[in-house]
Amino acid sequence: MIVAEAAWRRAVKGAAGIAARAAAAAGAEIAVTAAMAEAARQVMRSRVRSAGRTSAATGTPGCTAAGGAVPAGTVVLAADRTVRRLNARHRGLDKPTNVLTYPPSGPGQDGEIVLALGVIRREAAAARRRPANHLAHLVVHGMLHLAGHDHHHPGAARRMELAEARILHRLGVPNPWKPPPAPHHPRPSRPGPSGLTQTGSGTGP
Repeated sequence: MIVAEAAWRRAVKGAAGIAARAAAAAGAEIAVTAAMAEAARQVMRSRVRSAGRTSAATGTPGCTAAGGAVPAGTVVLAADRTVRRLNARHRGLDKPTNVLTYPPSGPGQDGEIVLALGVIRREAAAARRRPANHLAHLVVHGMLHLAGHDHHHPGAARRMELAEARILHRLGVPNPWKPPPAPHHPRPSRPGPSGLTQTGSGTGP
């Protein structure tokens, strides 16, 4: 965990702890998924051997259903200017984005999940969500990317959304893919027949 922008500590209370818990929860989910996938491969190999054929199916313990190793990611809480610079350098987009995910550069190395404070705060406000919850969501999102998930096609995007919702539920974070309830606007007050103020759904004159 790297807090590269001190403003994170003021803007989102406990930001580093929130990000660490989200990363750990995502890692646990990914590990369980990997174990289930490996168990399914073992069953398939056993069935093939029982049928007297050589199995063409292969698998490596500790791999995810998406095909990558169970990820380890360093979370970097950064400023918009940092993310803008990285986005321009690596993606040719001269603007900040909410999160950038970098796979490990070599064996034994961690990936990186870099988050932009300003973008995350603006997105949270626009969606009427707590910045802390949006931060947790984007850390989970980045961890799933490190595990090989993507959202380039509708089916893959749906699987990723469901995984995010499961992980966030364990953290007590509302499902980000469900719209928040609309704000309640009570009916304006109006003068009653005696000049007093009344509210609600009455049928007075």
